[in-house]
Amino acid sequence: MLNSEGLTQRVVLQPSTMALASQLGFGYQASGERISEARFREGLIADLVCDSGLPVHVMSREFRHIVRVSGTDLDGSKKIVYGITRIRGIGPSFAAAIVKAAELKPEMRVGNLTEDEVERLEDVLADPGKYNLPGRLFNRRKDFESGRDSHLIGPDLALRVKADIDFMKELRTWKGVRHSLGLKVRGQRTKSSGRKGRAVGVKKKAAIEAARAAAREGRAEEKK
Repeated sequence: MLNSEGLTQRVVLQPSTMALASQLGFGYQASGERISEARFREGLIADLVCDSGLPVHVMSREFRHIVRVSGTDLDGSKKIVYGITRIRGIGPSFAAAIVKAAELKPEMRVGNLTEDEVERLEDVLADPGKYNLPGRLFNRRKDFESGRDSHLIGPDLALRVKADIDFMKELRTWKGVRHSLGLKVRGQRTKSSGRKGRAVGVKKKAAIEAARAAAREGRAEEKK
């Protein structure tokens, strides 16, 4: 059982819930009242108490430990707002706006989402501008090809970043040149950091050895 913080704790049943139905699904009974499916899916049952006194989140048979959303596998035990941040390109603020636009409960667990709710969530992620989300939340504003604000996620984001870098390399801009040389781009210092891979400010060992070999050959020719 999961408490409100997502931690597993031992569940203590009150006397009114000792006579549980044989089914684990929606068979819990509280004070003689059968719990409805909607209430069970929310996972808060008053007569189930943890050792810490916190309410218990009960997982029904519909619970899925892995849910695939927009091509990414999400942990079903996480709350929706935090679970979808695993998708590349989605942060906490954008995730909260997406959940609100999809008309989902932020406290709901990812594993309790139905197929319809997953499709609704993916539809909002595919075109958030259609749901009047503010443009300041988008990660690609005023695209130079389309001229509109958009938000890219997953593989689309990775491909677009690579295409932008290649475009800067082709134009031979300052950032493009730095990318081509494998050096830092955003003004960081290179004297003491970023020295792996490409040498900065010093000759490579191979270049030094080649220069020394050429000097030795030159001196040998002069003696002859």
